[in-house]
Amino acid sequence: MTKESIRKILSEFNLNGNSLKWTPLTSGLINDTYLVTEDDDQQYILQKINTQVFKNASILMDNIQFALPVLKADDYSQITFLNTTAGTNHLMQDNDFWRMMTYIPNSTTYNTTTETSTAFEAGCIIGKFHQLLLHTDTGLFKETLPKFHDLVFRNKEFQEALQNADAQKTEIADVAIKKAKSFLKELQHLDTTDLPVRICHNDTKLNNILFSKSTKKALCLIDLDTIMKGYFFYDFGDAIRTVVNNAPEDEQNHELINFDESLFKAFVDGLADNSSFLTAADKDSLPLGAVFMPFIHGLRALTDYLNNNRYYKVTYENQNLDRCYSLFNFADKALSKKDFMAAYIAKVLV
Repeated sequence: MTKESIRKILSEFNLNGNSLKWTPLTSGLINDTYLVTEDDDQQYILQKINTQVFKNASILMDNIQFALPVLKADDYSQITFLNTTAGTNHLMQDNDFWRMMTYIPNSTTYNTTTETSTAFEAGCIIGKFHQLLLHTDTGLFKETLPKFHDLVFRNKEFQEALQNADAQKTEIADVAIKKAKSFLKELQHLDTTDLPVRICHNDTKLNNILFSKSTKKALCLIDLDTIMKGYFFYDFGDAIRTVVNNAPEDEQNHELINFDESLFKAFVDGLADNSSFLTAADKDSLPLGAVFMPFIHGLRALTDYLNNNRYYKVTYENQNLDRCYSLFNFADKALSKKDFMAAYIAKVLV
């Protein structure tokens, strides 16, 4: 993007582009994001939505707008979207979909943690998010990413990619392919029949939680693009895969991938502070949910690798395969901790 084009976009959100500075934020794998700063240090987040991934970005914004009015409390910071000069919450510019939101001052994110206090706060804020949304009409929310965590659908995509992939790629990924088939058999035991359908974040990795720089308290969840219907174990399992593992998602040295039991306990302790909405079926689903979520992310990465990296941004050819191996490795570790997780959940989430 040129400076002139960014300035033009900012002016459409009623901001004077000549008095602003902006810096690209590179941690996201899907959207293009900029931190925008005014002369008086007021800050905003400008994003270009990846419409190759989110085919109907207007639905995405509708879902967010249904959720935002209730996502506020004394212990939950509210995010606000700026309107354009035309009075809309987004801007279409040269076939690109842009939005602007307030930046919560004195806030930060963490990709990983070794601090039990951070894990506790993560559990607490995810529970608060669900408590606040508990009585929201699920019928209002449409699927922004159809069948996002649907195992049958993801397996179908995987099988199609496997059939169409280059023979060299399938040979390179042979170990991952065999591992995927093994996990698919194990996860057939995850029964969703009695689980209540909830409005979920659906992408609760640790760096989608804002923390106060000064108090270290969790403030709110960010990156709300995937808010839609789901099961609570989606948000639980997605958080566990990044809260209790100190290694990055594409870590190639698998000796660094771990399942820290003290961080798991702290997360569940935090969740217990806001867990009254959980049913017995919810709680029973959580241990295998902590296996399901890293696996399904790994399966998507493997599928994308076989499909020549259409979905995730990559900085080198085999990065999606490295993501897959790393995620499968953690899923293995979570599977070995299933009894430990079940016992601690039964003890604390009463």
